Parts: sequence; structure tokens; C-alpha cells
Amino acid sequence: MVHAISNCMDYYSILGVPKTATEKEIRKAYKTQSMKHHPDRGGDEEQFKKINEAYSTLKDPQKRAAYDRPEPQINFNSQNMGGFEDIFANMFGGARYTGARASRNPDITIRVNIDLSEVLIGKKLLATYKLRNGQDQTVDLDIPAGCTDGDKIRFQGLGENFIPGKRGDLFVVIGIRPKAGWDRRGDDLYTTVDVNSLELIIGTKVIVTTLSGKQLELRIPQGTKNGTTFSMPELGLPNVRGGRTGNLFVKINAVTPQNLNNDQLSKIKEVINGLKTN
Repeated sequence: MVHAISNCMDYYSILGVPKTATEKEIRKAYKTQSMKHHPDRGGDEEQFKKINEAYSTLKDPQKRAAYDRPEPQINFNSQNMGGFEDIFANMFGGARYTGARASRNPDITIRVNIDLSEVLIGKKLLATYKLRNGQDQTVDLDIPAGCTDGDKIRFQGLGENFIPGKRGDLFVVIGIRPKAGWDRRGDDLYTTVDVNSLELIIGTKVIVTTLSGKQLELRIPQGTKNGTTFSMPELGLPNVRGGRTGNLFVKINAVTPQNLNNDQLSKIKEVINGLKTN
């Protein structure tokens, strides 16, 4: 004879939540029930143990999925093996049992977007996606610093779980939102600063605001030409494989001063005329 053995404890009822409860609702229910039944507060110790066992399972996405769809355990009489293959055929949609491992569940691919500035230090975020069984899966994702647009990160065991067998994986495709005024080339960053064209003649200093928001001083030598690019070492992006940090390249954009008064224009003309006679 064949008997399916089921879990005798209803973890959802113990915590007082429906099967569709979110992780936040489960956590809140656990706090309420554990305080109510804590032995130090005069509660029932056995019930308190059940509450902890229920929360330990339901707070973990993988344990919860396994609990919601437990793999049936089979007790069989060794003297009656004639119908063993038929048992598995009925259980798994007509497939004949051959001794091979159960099929692996499909993978899931989602996309998350982060800002270019978040590439500097990486980002931790919560992502929620729907499984084929209709449940919402919420996971903590750790996006590494230095990732590039289109990178695909694999998180094992967070994919589909609707068929018996190993759970699929979750693949997260990274999208990088561009930032106005910035260009990325590999690990290097490129930006432009406006400089008064007259100051390029005599030399000056400008403040460069980095992608992280830090302000640094950049010296512009006398006679610098429009379009000159300066390199600021190790102010680019970190390499995702833990190598070198890229550089920051700052391009000079000469801006012609406007609204000069007559006295200022006359002095500029004198300088220009003096250059013509030399």
C-alpha cells in the first residue's frame, strides 16, 4: 500500500496569517505571537517553540517554498513492486520513473536599474518578482561596485520551484541609468567644465565636482587651448573584478565672456593691437 505523508503543522495558522502573507506581515505576526506566548511572560512553552519553528521556515524564501509544496514521501511494501513505476507516472504527469533525478526548475531573469553614481560603491536593494505559482518572491540583492550595463548576475536557488526537483536560479540583468554631463568608457569617466576663454590665456583654477559629489581643484596652465583634456587619476569607476580604479578625464570648454562694458572692450582691443605690432 502507498501512503503520502503530509506535514502535520500548519505554520500559517500558528502565526495567524494567510498563505498569501508577505514577508513583512509574517515578521510582524511572529513578533506579536512570540511576545504573547513567551514563557518569561507566562506563555505556553510548547506553543512558543511552534511559533519559532513556523517563523524559521516561513521567513526563508527557499524553506517557505519547500514547505508550501512539500515533496511527497512514499511508503511502499517491498513485496509489491509491480506498480512502482505507475505510482511515479501518476505523480509526475504521466512520466515513467527511470531512476534519473527529477527535472530542474526553470530559471528566472529580471532587470534592475541603478544610477551611474551608484556604480561607484555598489547598491543593495530589494527586488520582488512573481513565480509561476502566483506567489510574489522578494529577495535582497547586492549589486557590486563597478558593474556595467548589461551585466548578468546569478543568484542560485531563487528561480522557479513549481515542479519537483532542484529549484531554478535567478538571473539579474543590470541596467545603468546615464547621468547628464557624464560619459563612461570602461572604468574611466569623462566630463566637461566651462572656462572663461580669457582665463585660458593667463591660466586659472577651476573646481571639478566628481561623480560622488566631491569638489576638487584643477589647475589650468597659461595658454591652455580649448578642448584640452586633463586626467585626474583614480577618480573613475572601480573595476568589477577588484582591479584598478579608472581615471576621470576633464575636457575644457572655452566660453566667450558676455556683457563686457566699453572700458573692458577697449583694454582687450589694446592687447590685441599690441600683439599685431609685435
